Amino acid sequence: MKASLDTNVMIHLYRAGRQQILFDFFEEGVFIYEQIRSVESQSVLKMFQNNVDENRLLYGTGDLGEVYAISLAQTIGAYSLVTDDIKPGGPYMSLLQLEYEVMPFTFAELLILRYLLGEADELQTVDDFNAVNLASDLNWSLKSQVIKFIKRFWKEPYKEEDRQWMQKLSADHNIKAKSRFASLRRWL
Repeated sequence: MKASLDTNVMIHLYRAGRQQILFDFFEEGVFIYEQIRSVESQSVLKMFQNNVDENRLLYGTGDLGEVYAISLAQTIGAYSLVTDDIKPGGPYMSLLQLEYEVMPFTFAELLILRYLLGEADELQTVDDFNAVNLASDLNWSLKSQVIKFIKRFWKEPYKEEDRQWMQKLSADHNIKAKSRFASLRRWL
């Protein structure tokens, strides 16, 4: 998978010394909007600018980093957007609720996915979450993020595609989610 990043998330992960999580998870590449400037093709730049203009209408001009990250994801065909802007009407919630080809994730969801895939154990997941959470001043709790994750992908998804994506991921990687979450719960 490849992902477009909101620069805030990148800053949080670097401050926490956990930036490698992104590069390990998104093996096809991690992109930030500054990279679009290095593209020589005018058609790509024009497509990016059109996406920016459309997304500015949707999200306003408050945080251009989010607008650029979504626009870049649309332009390069990234499947994922990693953001920390989860407020109603913000990019994360809008991408969950509207018909976009881009799937949003928070840093906490990436850590939970990594854990479910067996790429990190409970201790590593909790330590990484705490380090990024502290560096970001978001004041999230891992327990509440796990509950939101379960609701999003199993119990109350905004889009059926999210549930189907998780079912396929679970089948492809033989994920035993209930037992993995039970084990993680002991660490929360």
